[in-house]
Amino acid sequence: MHPQLESVFDEAENRYLKPEELSVLSQYVSSLPERLDTYRVLRDRELDIMQKVADDLVAAMPGESQPRLERSIRNALLVLRYCAMGMLLEDESFVQGRIQGWLKESIQAYDTPQIETQLYTLLDKHLAQSLSAAQVALLKPLLALAQNTLLGAAEEPLTASVLGW
Repeated sequence: MHPQLESVFDEAENRYLKPEELSVLSQYVSSLPERLDTYRVLRDRELDIMQKVADDLVAAMPGESQPRLERSIRNALLVLRYCAMGMLLEDESFVQGRIQGWLKESIQAYDTPQIETQLYTLLDKHLAQSLSAAQVALLKPLLALAQNTLLGAAEEPLTASVLGW
């Protein structure tokens, strides 16, 4: 759950919510239908989006081994799911907590940053084609956070460079 909401609910045990706390809760609740719709679209179109990404990745990297490409695609699929859930919960720490250790280490251990960079460029492209601008805007911060966490903060967020955000 959204960290600010958790705090609001913790505080509410001893008193009624203040107007600014109600405002945070109201904003969360009012954005929930759009976030739910975006989550459903991602869930329903995930295979189509990721298949297009996989096809384009194989075409873009013909000299790369199939197992390395498949591993990166599976990892990106998990990242997309984590970002979708983080977007639904409106909680960046959810995404960071899921990818911080094992996934970043996997990219380093298998030396796949070039694959990942190309893959996330393609993922951004296909998400922009499959989602509305409002849906992309909801997902964008979490995907950029994941990309920066996985590929290093020194790089420009791929989403911004590819989609012109």
